Amino acid sequence: MKVTVVGHNALSTLLASNLARAKNDVWVLDANPQIIKKIDRDSVKVEGQSGSYKTRLKATTDPKEIGLTETVFICSRSYETESTLQKIKDIIAKNTCIVSLQNGLGNLQLINEYIDSNNVIGAITSHDASLLDDNYVRHNEKGETILGQENSRVLGIIRDISTLLTKASFPTKISKDINSAMWSKLIIDVALNALGAITRLKNGSLLKTEPTREMLRRAVTEASKIAKRKKIKLAYDDPIQKVETVCRTRPDAISPMLEDVLSKRMTEIDFINGAIVRHGKSLNIKTPTNEMLTELVKAIESNYDSLVNR
Repeated sequence: MKVTVVGHNALSTLLASNLARAKNDVWVLDANPQIIKKIDRDSVKVEGQSGSYKTRLKATTDPKEIGLTETVFICSRSYETESTLQKIKDIIAKNTCIVSLQNGLGNLQLINEYIDSNNVIGAITSHDASLLDDNYVRHNEKGETILGQENSRVLGIIRDISTLLTKASFPTKISKDINSAMWSKLIIDVALNALGAITRLKNGSLLKTEPTREMLRRAVTEASKIAKRKKIKLAYDDPIQKVETVCRTRPDAISPMLEDVLSKRMTEIDFINGAIVRHGKSLNIKTPTNEMLTELVKAIESNYDSLVNR
C-alpha cells in the first residue's frame, strides 16, 4: 500500500519505519528541509521495544513529489491540522483514507470538514517513543492503537487500516465510540502535560509532593465533570486513580509538552487543557485549574528567550 506519514515526531518516525518494514511504499512529508534531508539521505534507526534495526524511507517537503496516496497518516501538531490539509490536497484521491494520529481534541472534526467523513479515521495509541535524533528513535513502550470513525460506523476501510497497522507491529482495536476513547486519553494528557511542562518534573515526581499531586487531581476532576456532562463513557471508572497509576508505572516518563518546553517549541496546550477550558465555558462548568495551567504554559511559550537557565 502507498502510505504517506505527515509530520515529524518520535511516533510518526516509528510508524513510518514499521510500515516500510511491512513492505509498504512509505513516504514521509514534513516542512523542515533539514529533517527531510537527513531522513532521505540516511536510514532511520530504531531501538528499544521493537528491537534494533534500520529502515530506508523516502522523504520530501513537496507533496507533488509523492503523488496520489492510498492512506495518509496525519501526525502533525494539532495547531497545524488546517494548514496540513491544505498542503496535502495534491496527494488525496477520491478514496484516500485519512488517519488522524494526533493529540488533543478537535482534529477529527476539522478533518471531516475537508474530507468525506467515510474516509476519515481517528486513532489514539499507547505506544511511546522518544527522538534521539531526527532519524533515530527509541521505542520506549509497546501499546494498543484504537481506531474509530466519528459516525460510529465500522466500514471496510477501517478494517483495512487495522490490518495495515497490525502487520506493522501496531496491534489495533476498532471502537464504535472513538470520541470516548479520545476523551479517555485527553484526561490523562490534561493531568500530566501542562503540569510537567511548568514544573519540569517527570511523571512519577508529580505524585511526590502534595501541591503537584493536588493540582493534578483538580485538573482531572474538572475534565471528568465535563466528560460526565457530555455523557462520554470513559475507559476507566476512576480517572484520578487511572492517572496516578500511569505516573507510578512510568515514573521516568517525560510528558510531550515538557519536551516541547525544553526544546522551546510551541506546545499543544490549546488542544489539551485549553480544550477543557473551552468546553467548560460552553457548559457553564468552572475550570480554574485548567485555566491557570493553560495560561502558565502560554506565558512560558511567550518568553522562551527570557527564561533564566542556571
